[in-house]
Amino acid sequence: QVQLVESGGGLVQPGGSLRLSCAASGFTFSRYGVTWYRQAPGKERELVAGISNSGGTEYVDSVKGRFTISRDNAKNTAYLQMNSLKPDDTAMYYCKAKSGAIVKWGQGTQVTVSS
Repeated sequence: QVQLVESGGGLVQPGGSLRLSCAASGFTFSRYGVTWYRQAPGKERELVAGISNSGGTEYVDSVKGRFTISRDNAKNTAYLQMNSLKPDDTAMYYCKAKSGAIVKWGQGTQVTVSS
């Protein structure tokens, strides 16, 4: 079964950290670039960070220096390490895997940053 499953979200205080995971199954994960997106209530979905199949990374300016994207192809998993979290980071976080015209999405994991 082809799927992406996100995990690791939760409630955290401002300044705290979370690590999100995106576990892939049913396809050759190493061939796919992976991108994390987030969507807050009433806002459009935005790209947060991406990692290519060769390991190149990109980040939206608002998370640079705080978030780190990585992947472990042996575990078919991508990660998003989020440090120094802010209330503005509160959103549903989704991972997307893409190879050419083939795109797969996970179901999302909720991140809430609040005191």
